[in-house]
Parts: sequence; C-alpha cells; structure tokens
Amino acid sequence: MEEKYQQMAKVLKALSDPKRLRIAGMLSQQELGASRILESFSISQPTLSHDMHVLLDTGLVTEQRFGKNVIYRLERSEVNAFLEALEQLLCAGQEA
Repeated sequence: MEEKYQQMAKVLKALSDPKRLRIAGMLSQQELGASRILESFSISQPTLSHDMHVLLDTGLVTEQRFGKNVIYRLERSEVNAFLEALEQLLCAGQEA
C-alpha cells in the first residue's frame, strides 16, 4: 500500500510543475517529438530533457527513439489508472 502512495505522490509532484503539466496536455492531443515540444517553450534542450525524464519516470509518458529523434506519447491507460486510484483515495466513503 505504501508503494501505491509513493507512486501517486511521484505523479502529483511531476504534474505540479506548470511546464510539465502543459507538456502532458500537449501529449494528450498527439504524439510529439522533442523538437516540437521545445518550440512551445523558452527553455534549453537539457531543461526539456530533465522535464521529460521526470514525466517518463512516472509512467504517464513513454518514448520511442528513431536514431537521434525521440517521440513522446501520453500513456492513457496509466493516466486512467492514476485518476481511478486518486478518486478512490479522495472520495472513499462518498456515495456516487
């Protein structure tokens, strides 16, 4: 059970950064390459790499490499599992 809370906290912490939340929102619309994501922000490539690593570490985002190009995808099944777990945690005992 403690592991579940640790994972949920990791996701919440990752998404508490407005930039990473915006990236997740962008990826909810379509898969994107790193260069396309970078175009939407005034940040350096190493900063984007760090933010993507944080998102990848949550499992909400996955990557596929094609040589030097990286395509990122939002894993909807992971997002749905997180939302369900959060709802169970915060709405326990409430009638639907």
